[in-house]
Amino acid sequence: MGKVIGFELNSQHPEKEAEFYHNVFGWEVAEPHWGFRDVTALEGGINGGISEGPSDYPHGTRILIEVSSIDQTIEKAKDSGAMVLREKMEFDDFYLAYLVDPAGLGIGLKENK
Repeated sequence: MGKVIGFELNSQHPEKEAEFYHNVFGWEVAEPHWGFRDVTALEGGINGGISEGPSDYPHGTRILIEVSSIDQTIEKAKDSGAMVLREKMEFDDFYLAYLVDPAGLGIGLKENK
């Protein structure tokens, strides 16, 4: 595991972002679900999403990395200087956590159930 499986674009104006990426690149942007708009990139690109960024990550791009164990990955990341923004969260089919690497770049971790 450890492969990049998606991206998130965080913005304080996600509706404007959705319109921009649809108009310019032809991305299919779904209606919001949990405040997250699924994005389907065309021609075999990596899919992702657009959401309203929280106060601690109001705007920017974050890659999403699939891992076999969020708990183990968080511990390794913290030992290597990462900061946890959102502890492990449970959704219907997966778990999700958000970190900031030692250089300040945001990453998401996803573990399928």
